[in-house]
Amino acid sequence: MDAGQIHLWLVRDDQVTDERLLAPMRALLSTAERAQEVRFHFPHDQKRYLLTRALVRTVLSRYAPVAPADWQFAANAQGRPRIAQAGDGCQGLDFNVSHTRGLIALAVSRHRNLGVDVEQVSARRGSLDIAQRFFSPPEAADLASMPEWALQERFYAYWTLKESYIKARGLGLSLPLEQFGFAFPGESEVRLSVDPTLGDDAARWSFWQMRPTPEHLLALCAERCTPQPPLLTVREAVPLQGERIVQLPVLRRSEAGTAPAALP
Repeated sequence: MDAGQIHLWLVRDDQVTDERLLAPMRALLSTAERAQEVRFHFPHDQKRYLLTRALVRTVLSRYAPVAPADWQFAANAQGRPRIAQAGDGCQGLDFNVSHTRGLIALAVSRHRNLGVDVEQVSARRGSLDIAQRFFSPPEAADLASMPEWALQERFYAYWTLKESYIKARGLGLSLPLEQFGFAFPGESEVRLSVDPTLGDDAARWSFWQMRPTPEHLLALCAERCTPQPPLLTVREAVPLQGERIVQLPVLRRSEAGTAPAALP
């Protein structure tokens, strides 16, 4: 994988039903990760955590000569994980992971910052109160104008994009959610606007929004670091078992070279 590519890996955790796979996955985890697994109260949460960590470790070993069990990770001040190794093949390798009930997503690339977010849209109702408190004014106004049947989908369209952006920047919730926002100038387009006080250029980011399953919405944010748009490849996988390339329709994406808009 070179700098012109992004690989997106998906695991449907509700479809991993062979319990015999879990023990060899667990053997790949660090002592701290195994301790974290048992802290989850519900078995389905334990299993999702185990699959997530096994996915990260086995997939990263596809791109660098490091055994899955040997990967070491650190976190920045806002908790964003990163690779701690500095050996051959590890330089510039970046990843980001997100999970919700039913789906795990892992994005991998080289020499570009990434952020991915996936949400189960039916899990909880989108809230106008949340939007009015934490979204940008144009986002909140757009949601307030939505008919009830469209509110849930539009709320999570904003939510996943905003999460992917703050994860790509590595700043977490220290980045004020109301100081950047998204708009959909066309039904299949995304445009980011950033308040100048955040010290960022909206034109340096690309976005994709997809529906991996009927229940899930996914957003991917990636830094633009090559003249051509990156080639995005999506794979469905089960750690230690197999994988296949899949074609996911892109609901919305930003266009390379789109001029940044001023945030009202």
